[in-house]
Amino acid sequence: MKKLSALALMLLMVVAISCQPESKEKKAELSIDYEKYTLPNGLEVVLHEDKSDPIVAVAIQMHVGSSREKPGRTGFAHFFEHMLFQKSENVEEGAFFKNINDLGGTFNGGTWTDGTVYYEVVPKDATERILWMEADRMGYFINAITLKDLEDEKPVVQNEKRQRVDNQPYGHRSYVIKKALYPESHPYNWEVIGELEDLQAATLDDVKEFYNSWYGPNNATLVVAGDFDKEQLKGWIEKYFGEIESRGNDEVLEPMPVSLEETKMFYHEDDFAKVPDLRIVYPTVEQYHEDSWALSALAEILSEGKRAPLYKKLVEETEYAPNVFAYNNSSELSGEFNIGIRAKDGIDLDSVYVAVQQALDKFEKEGFSEKDLQRIKAKQETNFYNGISSVLGKAFQLSNYNEFKGDPGFITDDINKTLAVEKEDVMRVYEKYIKNKPAIITSFVPKDQLELIIDGSEKAFVKIEEVEPATEKGDLGDEGMAADYEKTPSKIDRSVEPALGEKPLITPPTIYETSLSNGMQVLGIESDELPLVNFSIRIKGGGMMDNPDKPGIANLLTDIMQEGTKNKTPEELEDAIGQLGANIGMYTGTEEIVIYGNSLSRYFNETIALVEEMLLEPRWDMEEFDRLKNAQINNIKQRSANPNAIAGTVADKITYGDQHIFAKPMAGTLESVEQITIDDLKEFYENNFAPNIAGFQVAGSVSQADVEKALSGLNERWAQKEVTIPSYEMKGVDETGKIYFANFPEAKQSVIRMQRLAVSRTDEDYYPLTVANYGLGGNSGGKLFQVLREEKGYTYGAYSNISSSNQKAPFAAYSSVKTNVTAPSVQAFKDVIETYKAEYNQEELDKARNAMIRKEAREYETLGQKLNVLQQISSYNLPKDFISKDQEKLKAYTVEDMKAVMDKYMNVEQMNYIIVGDAKTQLKEVEALGLKEIVKVDEDGNPIDNKIETK
Repeated sequence: MKKLSALALMLLMVVAISCQPESKEKKAELSIDYEKYTLPNGLEVVLHEDKSDPIVAVAIQMHVGSSREKPGRTGFAHFFEHMLFQKSENVEEGAFFKNINDLGGTFNGGTWTDGTVYYEVVPKDATERILWMEADRMGYFINAITLKDLEDEKPVVQNEKRQRVDNQPYGHRSYVIKKALYPESHPYNWEVIGELEDLQAATLDDVKEFYNSWYGPNNATLVVAGDFDKEQLKGWIEKYFGEIESRGNDEVLEPMPVSLEETKMFYHEDDFAKVPDLRIVYPTVEQYHEDSWALSALAEILSEGKRAPLYKKLVEETEYAPNVFAYNNSSELSGEFNIGIRAKDGIDLDSVYVAVQQALDKFEKEGFSEKDLQRIKAKQETNFYNGISSVLGKAFQLSNYNEFKGDPGFITDDINKTLAVEKEDVMRVYEKYIKNKPAIITSFVPKDQLELIIDGSEKAFVKIEEVEPATEKGDLGDEGMAADYEKTPSKIDRSVEPALGEKPLITPPTIYETSLSNGMQVLGIESDELPLVNFSIRIKGGGMMDNPDKPGIANLLTDIMQEGTKNKTPEELEDAIGQLGANIGMYTGTEEIVIYGNSLSRYFNETIALVEEMLLEPRWDMEEFDRLKNAQINNIKQRSANPNAIAGTVADKITYGDQHIFAKPMAGTLESVEQITIDDLKEFYENNFAPNIAGFQVAGSVSQADVEKALSGLNERWAQKEVTIPSYEMKGVDETGKIYFANFPEAKQSVIRMQRLAVSRTDEDYYPLTVANYGLGGNSGGKLFQVLREEKGYTYGAYSNISSSNQKAPFAAYSSVKTNVTAPSVQAFKDVIETYKAEYNQEELDKARNAMIRKEAREYETLGQKLNVLQQISSYNLPKDFISKDQEKLKAYTVEDMKAVMDKYMNVEQMNYIIVGDAKTQLKEVEALGLKEIVKVDEDGNPIDNKIETK
């Protein structure tokens, strides 16, 4: 399943560290209500009631991650997480993948250095069933696992490593840093994902040992958050978890901080990198160490914001990089302070490193202002409430703090520790851990650009997997195929799947609608669960309005409109937003330009005032324009290092045709962006921004009257104008599709897409096509996932979907597969789709109908989800009750309806296949399939005639 890095986990589980601007009003203590108790077997249980939506989140956190592994069995904690999704004594094989989606729920798991978490969010009537499933794998898993189960899961995890690490630019950087920073005896010496050969060597005995050592209830926290009857829930927890015996190891490791005697520098010539990359890593302290909060503040002060010294030096003064970042990552045993710069093409990293040192020297001499520190703290209350807007977010926080601090309520102390950080603390940790201290420094540079590495660097050892021809699985014999065992005795009959409870009553929120006198539509949902407001302004047009001969203008426009206003410099605008603890952003979509925001409800008026200023009084800062233009060029250069981005570009060109604007990259091309001037942006703004083609959507703790009052300035100052959205002739569907092969030399995985134009979001076939797709590729229980991942082990995941657009959008099936199974994967895609269509029956329709109706319980949980409903209504002119109307249609669909819509849009003969992979080793095998005509294309989708050496 999903691997979580320590940083990602902190972002997911722990609210950001900050605070509100100074105010005389007394703030409520930021905390989460809970009840905690412990079962006799050691399982710690935390309950949080939230009856705002008829859903429940269950999270089980095991105190075991890669730090508990043995050398030679690296990656095993993550691998074991995968194994636990297989089956158990009483839960059938694949039930987590197949059943939870069908219940209208969602699920996943994550592993990091110090822990593993499993979670589900389901309608509340499925709570008992989820507890039964989770308890069965905690106490009744190991007997059911066979050698075949083990061997089938190995390629899945190996594919995940190829996808996340081996096939990515700079993917091996973490490996190099960990090997250099931590001695071989340290548990952080290896990556969470582990080594391919270690995964391959794992045995059934390893699985049993790991389970018995670390997966006892005494080494876990169970959190249930949401809408439940507490006494009934406690009864279920006792029933299913109470008799599981304590076992194994639950000892907490002591911190193991490391130090360096001298700086170590390494370089790697990266086959996939397009620009040089510098990373500087200093050893620091473990999580919850008294210095960890000040180190986090130091990282933000050094890199975040217009006044940050690293930003000033690297981005503005030297223009060596489009951006820079720093962060302190404190884990259970040790910590790392990271400074990272992805430099511009051709920049010598020696120069970048010198600039970093100059920035640190300036910081040391000049320090920083109290205002800088307050800017960091300003978002505390906003981010706290954002972090608890979902029951899953609450479950994560409660489980994480309980397991690693022994106190589910430590979030309050965590926040207060941040608020207590003073300037002196920041300078003290700088002196102690950063100033003139040894570090690990890595230079990752593009192939044949070794002149860009830092002088004196040593060549890093990196394992590069050779692409070998695919081989058939060996015969495991009878012993490997089935587990012969007696079921573990139990006081209850665990073979009986608990029935669902009473179907939850779903009450969609009331949506109000009005229009301002200037023509802007307003849609809103008032929700007082949290003192927050989420909002957006969507201006129709977006990328559709771009000059087809100079794409990239619209994308640059929304970047520069965030850089100051007529009366505020970029720094002043950033400060004004920061002092409110608000978030305001802007981006260009294919059909809309979107301004979005999030703030505390008491600062809603001030936040909208800033949006008004940004929208109506752009600064057109020439210095920022040059910086942003160069950053966009740098990003375009890196696009060719991303096989998924290449597949998307090629697919758009093939699907829409050369003349359609959607065939042009949103960010533009190197040639087009070079030609863009600031006058192009001004012209786009003058011609295409108008309230009569805009909609305002808002969800949160603010009344309709207060929304209209806050928008009064926009209403008065933003005048209507006539705007014409261009129309483009849509390319017809290819009656006989082709295979388009883009070469990605040395790729460890191939990206495969099969697609054809289908329907617009407003077409009457859109929703039935979505329903028909549910069992094919709409989730992990779909046929594509089950065959390509679970049955064949070709990939980490395979899916299909229909995109949403006012134009005709493509139906697509897609995956990234192991390089040496590219051809059989293409064949498998074709076979699965054809078989699914041919065998579609009432059972398949009933499954989709039940899941999609039940899923409504989760549609309105967070402000973000409520806002998404409003945005769909606005963007596609849908009725306010479109969800319930769709469900009424769903109840009436027949198998014949589904087969008819599949025949129209899932015809594989009319699909084009796009493959991005290593042509040298795979092109001949794809040709040998004889499925379609093969066209070799470049990374932009243009046909090429050059001969590619194959073997």
